[in-house]
Amino acid sequence: MNKIALLLILFFSSLNASFSGVIIDKTTSTPLSNVIISDSMQSVTSDNNGSFSIHSKEKTYHVKAYGYRPLSFTSDSNTSTIAVNPITVKALYLTYWGANNNSLTLKNMLKIMDNTEINAVVMDVKNEYGSTSFLTSFKQANSYGAQKTRTNRNIQKFIKMMKERNIYVIARIVVFKDEIQASHNPEYALKKEKTGKIWRNADMMAWVDPFDKRGHNYTIRIAQEAAKVGFDEINFDYIRFPAKKGLCFSQKNTQPNRIKAIGEFIDEAQDKLRKYGVFVSVNTYGNICWSKDDNGIGQTVTELAKHADYLAPMLYPSGFSSGSFYFKRPADHPYAVIYRSISNIKTRIDTKRVRPWLQYFRDYTHKRPYRKFEIQEQIRATKDINTSGWMMWSPSSKYHQNYFK
Repeated sequence: MNKIALLLILFFSSLNASFSGVIIDKTTSTPLSNVIISDSMQSVTSDNNGSFSIHSKEKTYHVKAYGYRPLSFTSDSNTSTIAVNPITVKALYLTYWGANNNSLTLKNMLKIMDNTEINAVVMDVKNEYGSTSFLTSFKQANSYGAQKTRTNRNIQKFIKMMKERNIYVIARIVVFKDEIQASHNPEYALKKEKTGKIWRNADMMAWVDPFDKRGHNYTIRIAQEAAKVGFDEINFDYIRFPAKKGLCFSQKNTQPNRIKAIGEFIDEAQDKLRKYGVFVSVNTYGNICWSKDDNGIGQTVTELAKHADYLAPMLYPSGFSSGSFYFKRPADHPYAVIYRSISNIKTRIDTKRVRPWLQYFRDYTHKRPYRKFEIQEQIRATKDINTSGWMMWSPSSKYHQNYFK
């Protein structure tokens, strides 16, 4: 056989190379089905025996199993049995301003993590204004000044600090509500029908058109920056249409069109983030658990479950009106609000793919304080309904250590 023929054989063999293995739970050694195994271009899923085979010329693969930490491995590993670590995420929200590596807010949070069951953090990476908390390599955003007020000057140090504590790190990225992007791109900013001027909501923030792919690509680029530096999960917020009438969109604002646009955004994000092996979660209104339509914003449980890895409904008891759950004051019944809401959607999505936002702030209307009892009741409900964990929302990121013991 001549040298050219040998090289051709080796070349085509590499194109058809495959890696086969079995995914198991590291603690129980149980084979895991429906696990996603990916290279940078494609994904396959494990069968009922945990077995998979992926045809690829790449050597690095990523594993995403719901309820487990993400894992990457190489095809030249000594074993074809891939063990993944289970995790029930118990996360605290860290504000954009608290994300400074030397802030008192972060120091307090680290102390809580070291002394309680808290094992995850949700950090603002792109906030409602459109600012990024650290300097990315995304030139377009930087040209708009998105990085000017950044609070974290060494994101690698932050990620290292969290990984040393075995903390699961989630990047919160606001999607369509983006003053910076919209004001620099008026051609696809949402505008008022009557005047044609850029619309801003009550807190004077502009939005980009959820139908426009330019807005999709912009936010996904920032998500890629977060994935590159080591976040385990990308959490998309304001991934919806604004609950406002009288606005101009590039397509007809119908329920099917809205749902399709949101699904396309998530699919594109999953595709672009595949090579990093990160999970993708989406925040929703709490009433998504009870609505029969998309509430005019493009979100339904059934449709979102087709695209995202995890759903994160904001199940703040104070967010439900009087009479909900047959309670005059739903905020007085934190356990029931969480448990019943998730129970109501368990036929549409596995509860292991649900990780609700919980309330860590005073009740809006009746000023009921939310202290240890209310916090623990919400957490107890997530355990009883078997969710993938929970994320605690404190607008100031101020938490009490004894509430988590």
